[in-house]
Amino acid sequence: MDEKTLLTLEFDKIREKLAEYAVNEVAKEKARKLVPETDIEKVKLSLADTDGAAVSVCKYGSPPIAAVSEVSSALKRINVGGALSMAELLNIARVLKCASQLKKYYDGQEGILDGYFLRLEKDDQVEERISSSIISETEMADGASPELANIRRKMVRAGDKIKDTLNSMIHSPHYQKFLQDPIVTLRNDRYVVPVKAEHKGDVHGIVHDVSASGGTLFVEPAAVVDANNELHTLAAKEKTEIERILAELTGVVAEIRDVIDIDYEAITDIDLCFAKAKLGLGQQAVCPVMNDSGRIVINKGRHPLIDPKKVVAQDVSLGIDFDTLVVTGPNTGGKTVVLKTIGLFTVMAQSGLMVPAGDGTQLAVFDAVYADIGDEQSIEQSLSTFSAHMTNIVSILEKFTSDSLILFDELGAGTDPIEGAALANAILDYVKGMGAKTVATTHYSELKIYALSTERVENASCEFNVETLSPTYRLLIGIPGKSNAFAISKKLGLSDYIIENSRELLSNETVKFEDVLSSIEENRRITENSRAEQERLKKEVADLKAQLLRERTALDKKRDEIIEKANQKAAEIIERAKEETDEVLEKMRALQKEKAEQETLRAMEEVKRDLSQSLKKAKKPPIPRKPSVPVKTNINAMKPGMSVLIVDLNDKGTILSIDKKNGTAQIQMGIMKTSSKLSNLVILEDETKKNIQKFIPQKHVGDGAKTVKTEIDLRGMMLEEAILETDMFLDRAAMTGLSTVTVIHGKGTGVLRNGVQQMLRKHPHVKSFRLGKYGEGENGVTVVELKNS
Repeated sequence: MDEKTLLTLEFDKIREKLAEYAVNEVAKEKARKLVPETDIEKVKLSLADTDGAAVSVCKYGSPPIAAVSEVSSALKRINVGGALSMAELLNIARVLKCASQLKKYYDGQEGILDGYFLRLEKDDQVEERISSSIISETEMADGASPELANIRRKMVRAGDKIKDTLNSMIHSPHYQKFLQDPIVTLRNDRYVVPVKAEHKGDVHGIVHDVSASGGTLFVEPAAVVDANNELHTLAAKEKTEIERILAELTGVVAEIRDVIDIDYEAITDIDLCFAKAKLGLGQQAVCPVMNDSGRIVINKGRHPLIDPKKVVAQDVSLGIDFDTLVVTGPNTGGKTVVLKTIGLFTVMAQSGLMVPAGDGTQLAVFDAVYADIGDEQSIEQSLSTFSAHMTNIVSILEKFTSDSLILFDELGAGTDPIEGAALANAILDYVKGMGAKTVATTHYSELKIYALSTERVENASCEFNVETLSPTYRLLIGIPGKSNAFAISKKLGLSDYIIENSRELLSNETVKFEDVLSSIEENRRITENSRAEQERLKKEVADLKAQLLRERTALDKKRDEIIEKANQKAAEIIERAKEETDEVLEKMRALQKEKAEQETLRAMEEVKRDLSQSLKKAKKPPIPRKPSVPVKTNINAMKPGMSVLIVDLNDKGTILSIDKKNGTAQIQMGIMKTSSKLSNLVILEDETKKNIQKFIPQKHVGDGAKTVKTEIDLRGMMLEEAILETDMFLDRAAMTGLSTVTVIHGKGTGVLRNGVQQMLRKHPHVKSFRLGKYGEGENGVTVVELKNS
């Protein structure tokens, strides 16, 4: 497409905006060189890609595109056997990493962008090897090879040795008087000291440099010459090893150079595609529906280079009922903006860019767009405005086809109005006859008449508010514009006499035509106001209808809620009545049962009395015997180990511990434990004598007594089992009077230790506990101090 037309339509500014959204320089350069496509299938595919990228950005955010440089020169050097620099290798690593990240970003996003992302191949091993070997574009990592690390260790030691020698020298009282400054510096990559020129002979060594004034000599003392030589030798070895590593890494890259080439090309294409999407999203643009029949329908189109806060949206159509649109109206009324919007939207869409318009926008694919807008060429060529326009028009008429879009700004202007109007009329008729789609702006009334009287030619105008003397920039299709010269002049204060004389100078046909236009304009305003009023009333009716619907819905909901609550209340009453009925029946059954039980009880009492009387007659006098369990109730005499009767439970138990402050005791009842008030206990004397020996702290008590250990080993147990065993162990230890015991839980993961210590904090026998010390088992055991009861 003609580059001059693209510049005229300011497409270069759109391309520059697009370049700002791209990340890499090659993608930016492609954006600046973007040209419209004329194949409709390619245009549709490009727009689909842009739309897919926009959807992806909205759903998943921007893709992780890294700033990578071109790789073609590096790959060419590989092909001829050259080694790559550290900068080139790092760039290739970035390309591989970017490809890997982009694949991860697109994972699960199957769709229109497969052609971009499925081309990517990743090689994480090569990327990791390069990244771990090279720190920056000028520095190789020590770990790039064992040899390099060894050389650099030796270099550090050699450098430290030199510095130590020189530091001792510059701080020596003997040498300080010979030195300009007590510092160590470098000259020609060798460590030197600054010596005063007059003391040259006092510091033996090699002079490597002289200050600008000549007063300072930079001397390498003889004491460090050998060490400096060694450092230089190591530096040469370092350089050789780095070159070897670079050659080795280049060889690794050479094996996947095709992958790198494909990845870089794919990254660039993805970068440009998403730049298009971001540009469109920033402009609140849409993807137009494309056709190849010359049909243009712009819905609420906004010129993309005008401030969004000031731009006026336009509705434009062409190629449906008419192929030529003649736009009239005052200067600065927006005619040229309409012209450029149509042309710019067309080239943007054919370049795969979305356009800032509303849904339903349709655009055609043209083989070329030609525009004659402005007279900038006349300044360069010293031509008149008319000559400049005509030169451009002649060029257009030589090149256009029936599939072209032609834009004329002020067609026929700059010359005699009669001749200019005739030329404009003839040019429009010729272009229409060739089948091209045309939009032309003009001031000529003759062209308004041409549009009114010619098939498939339509008038349009840019609206002008006479009251405010300013354009509204709205395009009105089907209505020719008028100059409004008389109205504007009158508004500005020109006398009625002059205005009336001016009207008389116009031909009757012209006056009638202008009156017709005024009438049309007035009728349009009335119609538009009526339509606006109808829309307002329609909206008001719709709002009222919606409000009534909402109120009805609310009433229905309220009614349903009332019915639901009533049903619930009725159900509750029925349920309550049923419960009360069941309760009455249950009481009646209970009364019947109680009555039957009382009758049975009376019968049993009678049998018991009869039996008792029979026994009295038959039994002998009783043989007196000593009670087996005499009792004591002295609370102060109670101590752990005593057998007691728990009065309210009517059961026996053994005292485990006593809390005299609260007046309670913990009792062992078989396998159960319980707490009881001391006042609720009665000492069982015989049982106490048997059990008291168990609480004497000794290893053996009587025949068959078990040995009481001072430690328990929980290793290998589950936590619940360990806690149960520890609890029983502490009970036995407390009963035998032990003051300290050891719990072995091992070091392990700490689960046993933490669980057991949590239990110890709440155990009634435990006074305190701690981890074992050195020689006790350290943190593999817990030493427990028991309470003395």
